[in-house]
Amino acid sequence: MAPELHIRRALVTASSAGIGRAIAVELARAGADVVVHGRSPATAEVAATELHAVDWISGDLATTEGTEQVRSWLADNDIDVLVNGAGPFAENTYETASPQNWADTYQSNVISAITLARTALPGMHTRGFGRVIFIGTRATRTPIPTMIEYSAAKAALANATISLARSAGGPDVTVNMVSPGVILTPSLKTMFSQRPEYEDMAWEDIEPQITSQYASNPTGRLGRPEDIAKAVAFIAGASSSYINGVDLPVDGGLTGTH
Repeated sequence: MAPELHIRRALVTASSAGIGRAIAVELARAGADVVVHGRSPATAEVAATELHAVDWISGDLATTEGTEQVRSWLADNDIDVLVNGAGPFAENTYETASPQNWADTYQSNVISAITLARTALPGMHTRGFGRVIFIGTRATRTPIPTMIEYSAAKAALANATISLARSAGGPDVTVNMVSPGVILTPSLKTMFSQRPEYEDMAWEDIEPQITSQYASNPTGRLGRPEDIAKAVAFIAGASSSYINGVDLPVDGGLTGTH
């Protein structure tokens, strides 16, 4: 049975594909009026049509201009649940990550998310119900050397989750983070498929190797977007009001075994 959300409207950023799209589908299944977000108007509108969303908004959250575009929309619209799903990543080590890479990653993973949360929270307090949910990563607990700036940015967001929960939470208004492990999204599949060691290999042969070498966990599989979506739907629900300021790992036990 789907959780009872008791919400009127939910905005899920980066919901035109991947984990964000799965979250939008699950929230809609649980009864929410979902607003879809995409980087461009074309992707957002197509996703909204496919998902039968009530509305859509576009804006590149990796830029200050795009963040302001979404913030402005959010300031004019009542949102009961805000899921900050945008979180682009790239493979960089401490040697290859430039200062601009660090700045861009912080903008897209931290500044944009906090900006939208600050905009949505006052209205949530006024209406007496609200859920702000950040999408994190297992890399906040087990930083990935080949995603150094991404790991650090998400760790900052995890820290901010606690601060916001303490300073901006209130009766039935909570701020939490859900941190995926290694989730089989189109971008992850592309990233691994393009590595030289997996050249000319079928994905069904690649995935077991990734699971054992890169994401060994007690469940013995990679996660799926739906795994994250179900956790988010629970945190968004009316029965989760005493869960506040947590970073919930949804990773098959990965962080507990590394």
